[in-house]
Amino acid sequence: MKWINHMMVTGTIVYAVTADPLLAVYSIAGSVLPDRLEGKPPQNKKDYWRWRKKHRTWTHWPVPYLLLIVLILLLHRFGLIDSSLWHLALIPLFVLTGSLLHIIEDALCGKVPLISYNKKIGLKIFTVDSFGEYFFSISLIVILLLYRGGSQILNN
Repeated sequence: MKWINHMMVTGTIVYAVTADPLLAVYSIAGSVLPDRLEGKPPQNKKDYWRWRKKHRTWTHWPVPYLLLIVLILLLHRFGLIDSSLWHLALIPLFVLTGSLLHIIEDALCGKVPLISYNKKIGLKIFTVDSFGEYFFSISLIVILLLYRGGSQILNN
């Protein structure tokens, strides 16, 4: 997915689930982290294809992100992150959540590692920067915002 779609879809998912715009912002920051960790693709063709072979490998492996999320939650559960610090722990927690959502979103348009960072899986329901990607992203955003708006109406 293009970064703009990662940011918009991820932010909307988190907002729809939490109704907290700040948590959505944290997740938006994390929504491009896996690609940022890889660095920019080189401009020359030979180096680009070498970089491309390593694209969506260890940076797109969900296990390290999940382990860090579990660690934060365990630290909170056992009182090492108390309620006065919990609002600060939400920052890395939702940055990591945004990273996981990035990986899931990439699995819809290509392959990403799942159990082993050497074995990739994915659905490829659309290609990157295609009409299908933008249609999917916009449709999902509209559905999530309608869901969020509907649930707010029902709760009032």
